Amino acid sequence: MSPEPTAYWCALAWLPPGQVETGVLVEVAGTRITAVRTNVPRPPASAVRLPGLTLPGLADVHSHAFHRALRGRTQDPVDGPGGTGAPAGIGTFWTWRDRMYEVAERLDPDNYYDLAVAVYAELALAGITCVGEFHYLHHGPGGRRYDDPNAMADMLVAAARTAGIRICLLDACYLTGGIGAPLTGAQERFGDGDAERWAGRVDALHERYAGADDVSIGAAVHSVRAVPAEQLPTVAAWAHARAAPLHVHVAEQPRENTDCVAAYGMDPVRLLFDRGVLGPRTTAVHATHLDDSGVGLLAETGTTVCLCPTTERDLADGLGPAGALARAGTTLVLGSDSHAVVDLFAEARALEWGERLATGRRGHWPASALLTACTEAGHHALGFPDTGVIEAGARADLVSVRLDSVRTAGTDPAHAAQTVVFAATAADVDAVVSGGVQVVAGGRHRRVDHVARRLDAAVRAVLP
Repeated sequence: MSPEPTAYWCALAWLPPGQVETGVLVEVAGTRITAVRTNVPRPPASAVRLPGLTLPGLADVHSHAFHRALRGRTQDPVDGPGGTGAPAGIGTFWTWRDRMYEVAERLDPDNYYDLAVAVYAELALAGITCVGEFHYLHHGPGGRRYDDPNAMADMLVAAARTAGIRICLLDACYLTGGIGAPLTGAQERFGDGDAERWAGRVDALHERYAGADDVSIGAAVHSVRAVPAEQLPTVAAWAHARAAPLHVHVAEQPRENTDCVAAYGMDPVRLLFDRGVLGPRTTAVHATHLDDSGVGLLAETGTTVCLCPTTERDLADGLGPAGALARAGTTLVLGSDSHAVVDLFAEARALEWGERLATGRRGHWPASALLTACTEAGHHALGFPDTGVIEAGARADLVSVRLDSVRTAGTDPAHAAQTVVFAATAADVDAVVSGGVQVVAGGRHRRVDHVARRLDAAVRAVLP
């Protein structure tokens, strides 16, 4: 196998503090950038030429890999209310969840690996070099433990490595099927009994990947619906003791808020604050249905918020207070969540477009701020703080986006970043370097052949 290149010449590159430079030579040793030189008019003979605009690697902060099997299959009207209170023919998050559970029941370590390889290869083709996998499908049918209780997590790590991207495996504590309700059906696969047993299992996973440069093991509270209030401090303490990322679904649905107030006399954000879950290493996912108090608490505690606009839109979750969170000083990052769409550029512009629709005004975030949410801020939320910028010492993650497609043609260096954010799609990604290794060239994955064909086979293998 030939050695990886040690230099990449970028026609244009987005460099700190958020400006586009022409003729940029990025020198690499191993997994790190050793030097960045600007105003290099022609590529040296030994350098790989990267066309278009080169960005740092993108970070998908919130992923449920197996949800990819549902793409395009949940858009039809439902047959009836399904116990959700919705009229016949009306779909909701809760009716979508029933379809998701059907897929969850069919997964095992082997077919989960096959599906995740294809999913993560799709992420790589979209310019994503690190994924935050919010993982709760821990055990076998009926909750039976595999011989290795972390077999499913290992398959996700192995899949990310095969696809050539890094992974933050966010192992989710999931104990109840709703506040005060037992796990039933597919949910039985998610549970460990209590938070202490969850922590014991995750200890083994954390030790297994200690020192790995391409894997970060974090913790997750699935939601206040799935983890009783008295168990929340155990999960938080595990993450705090290891300085590990801690993620949590927050206020995704109005019903979550009303149920939490009925059970605990406070909303989910206040409950998480009182139990020590919020803080600078915590990422609250969705945060769609917040009041002013919730916005303030997330900002005051330094909690990052991960928005997933394409999924929130697909599931009719609602339009969250992104503008209010940003004005309060909260760091915003982005995720693909259910993989209804895998396109971080689409997520970024949806953030701005949603705020435009809510306010009737344009220009809430400049392109540079939206790119930071996709890159540096996202990697930091996943436990890779030395990633997401093109500068000496940073991890060598590079993504080149073509500026000559039908979507992007006609731009110039002064508007290249705006064009990528507001017009490009994942299909415009030409090359991806992840940790010093080029995994995508000419829009084709170099490690996983026929990604679309593999996705088709893997999805069909897990459908009911």
